[in-house]
Amino acid sequence: MKRPSGGRGRELAGVAPLLDEITQSVLYDKVWERAELSKRDRSLITITCLIALNRDQAQGHMELGLENGLTVEEIGEAIAHIAFYAGWPVSVSAARKLKNIVDAKAEKA
Repeated sequence: MKRPSGGRGRELAGVAPLLDEITQSVLYDKVWERAELSKRDRSLITITCLIALNRDQAQGHMELGLENGLTVEEIGEAIAHIAFYAGWPVSVSAARKLKNIVDAKAEKA
């Protein structure tokens, strides 16, 4: 699996090598590679969970979700949908993260 972007793939290896090893070998190499769900679906699930829990990894997983076949519109729709279940503030924060991604891509184009 392509790891989440933003240069965070192995950032903890120097300080938490066991956590890094487990992340690489179990989460990325086993869980994300299971055929029962597509990477696109796994990305959508992961993004919505990270938004609901207000985790900083949400933006990196939004970028990965776009690479895995999600559209900006689909991520935006998920953000709006979970506002009623996870809370308005976390959804607004997530929408701002998605806007940052869209703006950065527009600058590169």
